[in-house]
Amino acid sequence: MPRYSIIAFVLTLLAITVVGRAAYIMTVKKDYWMEVADRVKQDSVRAEPIRGNILSCDGELLASSLPEFKIYMDFEQLEISGTDSLWNAKIDSICQGLHDIFPERSAAQFKANLAEGRKSRKRRHWPIWPKRINYNTYSEVKELPVFRLSKLKSGFHEEEFNSRENPYGSLARRTVGDMFAAKDQGRTARCGLELSYDSLLRGTEGIVHRRKVLNKFLSITDTPPINGCDIVTTIDVAMQDLAERAVIDELKEINGNVGVAIVMEVKTGDVKAIVNMEKCIDGEYREIKNHAVSDLLEPGSVFKPVSIMTALQDGVCDTNEVVETGNGVFPMYGRDMKDWNWRRGGYGTMNLPKTLKVSSNIGVSRIIDKYYHNDPAKFVRGVYRSGINADLHIPIVGAAPAVIRMPKKNKRGEWVNWSNTDLPWMSIGYVTQIPPIYTLTFYNAIANGGKMMQPRFVKAAIKDGEIIEDFPPVVVKGHEQIASPEVIKEMQEMLRKVVSEGLGKKAGSDAFQVAGKTGTAQISKGAAGYKNGMTNYLLSFAGYFPADNPMYSCIVCIQKSGLPASGGGMSGVVFHNIAEGIMAQNIRRDISEVRDSSYTPIPDVKAGNILSADYVLSTLGIRRQTNFSAQLSPVGQPIWGIAEKRSGGLALLRRREPSSKLMPDVHGMGARDAVYIIESRGVKCVVKGRGKVTAQSIGPGMRIHKGQVCILTLE
Repeated sequence: MPRYSIIAFVLTLLAITVVGRAAYIMTVKKDYWMEVADRVKQDSVRAEPIRGNILSCDGELLASSLPEFKIYMDFEQLEISGTDSLWNAKIDSICQGLHDIFPERSAAQFKANLAEGRKSRKRRHWPIWPKRINYNTYSEVKELPVFRLSKLKSGFHEEEFNSRENPYGSLARRTVGDMFAAKDQGRTARCGLELSYDSLLRGTEGIVHRRKVLNKFLSITDTPPINGCDIVTTIDVAMQDLAERAVIDELKEINGNVGVAIVMEVKTGDVKAIVNMEKCIDGEYREIKNHAVSDLLEPGSVFKPVSIMTALQDGVCDTNEVVETGNGVFPMYGRDMKDWNWRRGGYGTMNLPKTLKVSSNIGVSRIIDKYYHNDPAKFVRGVYRSGINADLHIPIVGAAPAVIRMPKKNKRGEWVNWSNTDLPWMSIGYVTQIPPIYTLTFYNAIANGGKMMQPRFVKAAIKDGEIIEDFPPVVVKGHEQIASPEVIKEMQEMLRKVVSEGLGKKAGSDAFQVAGKTGTAQISKGAAGYKNGMTNYLLSFAGYFPADNPMYSCIVCIQKSGLPASGGGMSGVVFHNIAEGIMAQNIRRDISEVRDSSYTPIPDVKAGNILSADYVLSTLGIRRQTNFSAQLSPVGQPIWGIAEKRSGGLALLRRREPSSKLMPDVHGMGARDAVYIIESRGVKCVVKGRGKVTAQSIGPGMRIHKGQVCILTLE
């Protein structure tokens, strides 16, 4: 019993000591241990969600969040794990592998950098490569010796970032939007749909806490983040690309300053393409500003249909109205109103439809002044009724509403913001400021039988395949019918004749009917007026197609300096190219319709994947000779070669491919095949021009290495 008493006494003393020590730590040493705890834990750390994607109308990625990595080496962990001997044995292989992946730096430079890292104070977080890398490159680095081991053995670790990428590059970039590039603002939207729909795309942050275990912080999730929704836009990638190329080609041809094009679906108001090209200081055209929704410029003659429709709807005149325009110059309240052909003697007497067909400034302004001079407010109310200044709720930050001044009188009955010349000049598109998208919405309503649709940029927000929020087509409030059906039909007929018989012929097509209106307006320089220095012009064409069954409406606006300047001859050409390109995409014909049994043409076949060429030629029934076993499918393993014309057919000749370390000969190939065969060898391509490859900056047979850039010139 004494023995047990001694044991109990010792245990009691031990318990008292433990409790006393605990009390001492909790009170006297509390501050010290709280500091230690703060060093080994981090509470309420934000967990970033993955930002939602922005998709085209057919599901193509316009903007997406992709992972990027910065890679580091922890040399202290390497030594703790005992793997440093393996590192010493494999360092040459590691550096050679890094050089193959990042050819900008030699293996010797990598070795010197890593040796410096082992001696540095920052040896726990030493950067292997200073820039961010994509997932594919990260995976290649991860396969190198030592790096392929676990983090606790190799010391190799990474820092992951979410990078916003645009798979189609600059296509509709200003409308899709962009993110700030700075590290502390990398999750902040800057413009476009990225900014307007940020609340849906962003998602909800989660919360984690981090604990330090074996000198490594481990993240433990408290509240998981909720990833953002994807938004489906109305943009059609094919139409957008077509419109951009058409605008840029014309801008280069005429040395224009700014080019805008918008394509809208008539029945829904869906914006299928929106182009905003601006000439930069280096002479290249890029999307800098969303001119289509923000430019407040006087529209010029594309406004004349608004004036004519107002007069017809008010019933002050009809299409039989006759007006005298004289020799093309007519004095109006101390200022000369001129028609575009005043130097040729003008148009003389004409009826109302012809004033629109030949875009007569005198004809339109005299008709409007005749019936509204004493009550200009009535005219402006009619313009408001047309919906051209309605609230369209454009979901893009920076969008500006149309500015159309309403006449006002003071108590003495005197005009306070109006002069005698304002009404005539407003009727032909001056004294107003209207963004292009507002003008197009008006023309779209004419094409839609008078129903004005609100421009729609986003169809729906989806998450995990389910629709979270739907954005259906919306009719502009108060503009379910902007004019009577009879007036709308008269406007449609007049706009059709502008293209078929009038100044808009270059916008027309032999394959389908087009309706629309040209516009050429001088751009005011503010206080300097219109005549200070070189004159700037706004050249426009707005219309729709096909005129007999409208599917799409479109507006093209070009700003340029100096003459020549023609809305029909310049913007009308772009409209023509866009309209024909879009309608060609919609044509689906059976191949039998183009066969001629009496004549078999020999097509021009590019070099490249001749397996695909063989499939097409066999489908067309064209004789061909091959030096390889033919297949009845174009999706097999590519067969690279050339095509030679021979009597009665073609010869498809397979060529032996060079070593993967040598540059192949891609002369005569199309861009797709040339880029594929070169980039499969790790060389990046830059393509200039269209057609066949006529020059390659790295000659055939030259030795290549990953990361090189080859410039391909196509003609």
